[in-house]
Amino acid sequence: MTRDQELWGVASMLLRQHGERAPVVVAERIGQLASEGDGRGVALWKEVAWRLERLRAPDGERQ
Repeated sequence: MTRDQELWGVASMLLRQHGERAPVVVAERIGQLASEGDGRGVALWKEVAWRLERLRAPDGERQ
């Protein structure tokens, strides 16, 4: 499994597990990592956030 596939999997799992609250969960995680000074973690979760946005977008807006 590629890194990209893993990130899509994380985004999909978050959406299944948290539903409409998933973006809040991701934002909280990014905030926590930022406050800890974990730039790599922030970057990773921003990639998850981008994929989550794509999964939640109407079909015509998934780009």
